[in-house]
Amino acid sequence: MTAITAQEDQTPFGAVLLYAFCGIAAFLSLLATAFSHDRLFQLQGWIYTGAFVLAGAAMTIGMTAGWFRAAPDRYEDGVIRAGVIATMFWGVIGMSVGVIIACQLTWPNIFYVPSQGWLNFGRLRPLHTSAVIFAFGGNALIATSFWVVQRTCRARLAGGIWPWFVFWGYQLFIVSAAVGYLSGVTQSREYAEPEWFTDIWLTVIWVAYLLIFLGTLWKRKEPHIYVANWFYLAFIVTIAMLHIVNNLAMPVSLLNHKSYSAFSGVQDALVQWWYGHNAVGFFLTAGFLAIMYYFVPKRIDRPIYSYRLSIVHFWALIFIYIWAGPHHLHYTALPQWTQTLGMTFSIMLWMPSWGGMINGLMTLSGAWDKLRTDPVLRMMVVALAFYGMATFEGPVMSITRGQRAQPLHRLGHRPRPFRRARLGRVHHLRRGLLPGALALEEEGDVVHAPDRVALLDRDHRHPSLHHRHVGLRDHGGPDVARVHAAGLPRQFLHRDRFGQARREHRPDGRWPDVPLRHADHGLQHLADDPHARRDKGRSRGPGARPLRLRGGIGARIMWKHHAKLERNSLILLIGILVVVAIGGLIEISPLFYLESTIEKVEGMRPYTPLELAGRDVYIREGCYLCHSQMIRPLRDEVERYGHYSLAAESMYDHPFQWGSKRNGPDLARVGGKYSDDWHRQHLTDPRALVPESTMPPYAFLADKDLDYHDMVERLAAQQKVGVPYTKDQVAHAIDDLEAQADPFDARGTALKKRYGAKIAQRDFDGRPDRITDMDALIAYLQMVGTLVDFRSYHAEAPENQR
Repeated sequence: MTAITAQEDQTPFGAVLLYAFCGIAAFLSLLATAFSHDRLFQLQGWIYTGAFVLAGAAMTIGMTAGWFRAAPDRYEDGVIRAGVIATMFWGVIGMSVGVIIACQLTWPNIFYVPSQGWLNFGRLRPLHTSAVIFAFGGNALIATSFWVVQRTCRARLAGGIWPWFVFWGYQLFIVSAAVGYLSGVTQSREYAEPEWFTDIWLTVIWVAYLLIFLGTLWKRKEPHIYVANWFYLAFIVTIAMLHIVNNLAMPVSLLNHKSYSAFSGVQDALVQWWYGHNAVGFFLTAGFLAIMYYFVPKRIDRPIYSYRLSIVHFWALIFIYIWAGPHHLHYTALPQWTQTLGMTFSIMLWMPSWGGMINGLMTLSGAWDKLRTDPVLRMMVVALAFYGMATFEGPVMSITRGQRAQPLHRLGHRPRPFRRARLGRVHHLRRGLLPGALALEEEGDVVHAPDRVALLDRDHRHPSLHHRHVGLRDHGGPDVARVHAAGLPRQFLHRDRFGQARREHRPDGRWPDVPLRHADHGLQHLADDPHARRDKGRSRGPGARPLRLRGGIGARIMWKHHAKLERNSLILLIGILVVVAIGGLIEISPLFYLESTIEKVEGMRPYTPLELAGRDVYIREGCYLCHSQMIRPLRDEVERYGHYSLAAESMYDHPFQWGSKRNGPDLARVGGKYSDDWHRQHLTDPRALVPESTMPPYAFLADKDLDYHDMVERLAAQQKVGVPYTKDQVAHAIDDLEAQADPFDARGTALKKRYGAKIAQRDFDGRPDRITDMDALIAYLQMVGTLVDFRSYHAEAPENQR
């Protein structure tokens, strides 16, 4: 990276391969769109077709103009700049939508448009969370990871043009998911709402991202892998594992937008929150800790406080975090042993979390004065402080197990379902690290003119606007980095006529000793470094004895072997996979073979076609975001709603609908509680019946004909994921749906024979001439909680014990 080499005339093979990929993808998207009869699938198909056509056109122009013949001795920073722009763009979008939905909950009479259902809270809320977490945060993590891995490996990003494929492919995923939320394409899994085809596309993007990151590590010129890259690698690998397992689903058909999750009820709830908790843990914790481990030391020109603490912090965090997912499901139908494991590991998570915070804050020892002049560093410190407070609150609020601890469930966000206090914690957590992560221009601003003298100190002329660094973006960056990280903040550098960074003498006339970078790439002085210049904050002379490792023989062996691990990216990858997979396997696997997981309760049956269609409308409109279907075994809940929820009641729910909070009342026992007319009025104008309600109006459901042309395929898909529909039920799905919505339909006799004599057969929306979405939704609501006869149910019976 210290000289410019001649560029090749031919187009790189990677660009040709990507061009072919875009052409094939455009053809397949157009084909699927043309043959699909599903309007929502067609909408998504046109988005993908247009994106691939535009990509192909751009690549045609680019290959003709020679844009893709990149110099191998320069860092790939163009994609990073694009990532920073995308981060800020999606941040504005996501936070603006957050303001809108907050206004909807505050002034529902003003901020709801009854005729425009796509503007309701249930459609916008997933758009807000996904835009802020995955669009805003995701672009920041991808951009910073590309920046850090190049600088710490002294190697250009692997893959040639493929990092651009990851960037633009990720933007396509964001657009596809956002349009899906607004149009009702969702699988109702918190933090995993996109449907199956969008999930597949994200998997393709994420695999390419992983290969690029690993490829850069494999071709690195540094012997060791710096700690920030451990966290980035754990973030990428674990998110891939979580995404694939949690989004296993059966599509209704390959040309239909709808799918049903592979798991149901208790199993689905644990898999979802195993994903949900750890998506936050590895996306918003591990990834941002990687940002901290690189940008905080670089910002203050000091090595990270403790190299060994970073090792303990990393492995303890990724091992313990994966176990804590069940703390989102306290006091639910989840087995108690699983809830106890989640609570226990949540408390244990306190220690590695604070280890990372301490490592970051103690790095500022002796440099706290810089907070007065460096606003970016100030935000980083605020972020670390909030991280410490948030990781203190979480474990404490997890202690809700046992009779003596029950009153604690009222104090905060634990259990996560049905609590709102967690919102402040989530909104403040880790945000302050972004200014440093996004200020990449400050980290790489290089003066290219020869014979110019640059300081490794800040430019204090405009401290409120920017503080320029001598660069890491230039081909001379690695030479500067050695000096910059070696504890010589006022070392002068000289650029010769070739633009090379050269050492210059200090004002006292002595030539400084610029040590080679070591295992931690100069951001941390190893204990055996004879050139170490810091010992507990004191300078050491040239004749000082090297620092010695503390601890016994076992500790020395551990550090020695871990150094070998840092040199091999493949072994590091395998180690991360093994460590993060242990917790999930131990917690989730037993739920699929323990008979005690599901109670054997009489009366449970699969949904009728009309009820299933209504449940799909319920999911489409985002009702699960405000209403839970899980009554906890607590006295106040049982007295208000009825008998606590049983695991068996959700055994046919693909996906489960326990909910994660309550803006409105629990609906687990809503069936038969109100008349059909009450439901119609409530859905049309909620505040006419409940003046304090913040619920959106759903009058448009009464004017929208129910689309049930694919009902046979829907039941068949449910059958494939384990719902015991018979061949007769699947074959007569459309007949049964039409019969249930018409009290005079002669096919009602066959319907009741297939599903039971208690099936409600009537006109639910008061309009007998048509079957609408309102018909289906009310049919579903009137069924919820009515299948089990609790007058004859005995919880003490052996067969009903969890």
